[in-house]
Amino acid sequence: MTFHPDQWALILGGSSGLGLAAAHALSRRGMSVCVVHRDRQGAMGRVRAEFDTLAARGVGVRAFNVDALAEAGRRAVIAGLAEAMGPEGRVRLLLHSIALGNLRPALSSDAPGGAHPLDDEDYARTVHAMGTSLATWTQALLSPRLFAQDARVLAFTSEGNRAAWPGYAAVAAAKGALEACARALAIEGAPHGLRANVVQAGACDTPALRLIPGHAHLLAEAARRNPFGRLTTPDDVAGVVALLCTDEARWINGTVVVADGGEHLG
Repeated sequence: MTFHPDQWALILGGSSGLGLAAAHALSRRGMSVCVVHRDRQGAMGRVRAEFDTLAARGVGVRAFNVDALAEAGRRAVIAGLAEAMGPEGRVRLLLHSIALGNLRPALSSDAPGGAHPLDDEDYARTVHAMGTSLATWTQALLSPRLFAQDARVLAFTSEGNRAAWPGYAAVAAAKGALEACARALAIEGAPHGLRANVVQAGACDTPALRLIPGHAHLLAEAARRNPFGRLTTPDDVAGVVALLCTDEARWINGTVVVADGGEHLG
């Protein structure tokens, strides 16, 4: 499958993990990419090297090291992306890969040194960052008519959308909100040519997953349950993202696409 450089992917959270893998998969197939990320100066050497690799493939590349959840950051990205695309370019894909959530327990513990439990603000920030901001960004692209006529809106969920893991309550709530937003966008976005879906990735050994309490056990169990006897890789998931951007995938809308090699069956 190949795309045209006038087709752009806007990737929210694309400097590592699934978002970065998707940027590589799409650029290898000819799609231009705009990456929104939030990294400290110490990480920028690695990040710039990744972006240089994207650009070496001959596609358009723009990167914004801004807060994707702040209105000012969003305005800067929209303006810069519109300029980079020019009059012919359009956003073929909006990919939400923001991993910014609170991983404290839902309830307090009487044990000495127990972590402080989640409060309302923790839930609200996590649900917005990893859930409802999908709708915010979709509207931000729709208003100035930056979407292509046949565009895709995708986001990442996990098995935590139904499983209960210690310290995952706020993120699980966000995943539920994310999936609800995607369903709404699938209905309300259809008249605008949008197809909205969520990709449920298998457990990947990414920086974001390593922040989850007990992540080593989660990864070991995922590998044990997977019929192929290994973990899902970011490249596995990125291939599914690329497939969903093809013309042939235009009738997939409003669903959760499981990309875990059968891990969920174990």
